[in-house]
Amino acid sequence: MIVNRPLLHWNAPPSVEGRRRLVERCKSRPIAHVAAEMGISRACVSKWVNRYRRYGELGLHDRSSAPRRRPTATPDEVVGQIEQLRRQHMWSAARITFKLAAQGTRISRRTIARHLEQLGLSRRRFIDPDGDSNRTAQQIIAHRPGHMVHIDVKKAGRIDTTESSPRNSSTPRAGGPSNNSDALRVWNIHDNYHRPHGAAGDRPPAVRLPLTVTNVLSSYS
Repeated sequence: MIVNRPLLHWNAPPSVEGRRRLVERCKSRPIAHVAAEMGISRACVSKWVNRYRRYGELGLHDRSSAPRRRPTATPDEVVGQIEQLRRQHMWSAARITFKLAAQGTRISRRTIARHLEQLGLSRRRFIDPDGDSNRTAQQIIAHRPGHMVHIDVKKAGRIDTTESSPRNSSTPRAGGPSNNSDALRVWNIHDNYHRPHGAAGDRPPAVRLPLTVTNVLSSYS
């Protein structure tokens, strides 16, 4: 495999053109003299001269640093299965992993994802030649009340009620020891009947209702 270097820094080895000139000079002059003129070692000059004599122009290009053998590499037939499952069923890497495991081939999901990326199939829109996303937009329709329920879940932190730590003094901590239940009742009365609220004209919320208010959920008691 030939590797081209688009950019060379100031301390880089000779480029392909520089190696070609080096070889041409060595055809009529000693290697040691050419190495001294070009400011490189004799071993480096000998390397490129020997590669040119053995491989011709291709020998002047950089070789790949990848190992020649990879004992733990994924077999070609398994890679073919991954590509086939991806193209035919449009399965994700996780589902392909499960399918191969059911067939007796143990391979990680990350390895399958890497092979899909190398095959150019990491995105669903890459599967078809026309570049479609392979997804059809569908409308979500509820067939009856309660068929679909939208729930927003919020994880509330437990507020420390000790005097040494900062806390919201207007709201007691939910849960905890049994004495929190009594504190919650006191807070409920205070918040509804005594604490001024801006929406109620700096008056307690209870003044806007003809009946008494107890709006704390049972799950907090």
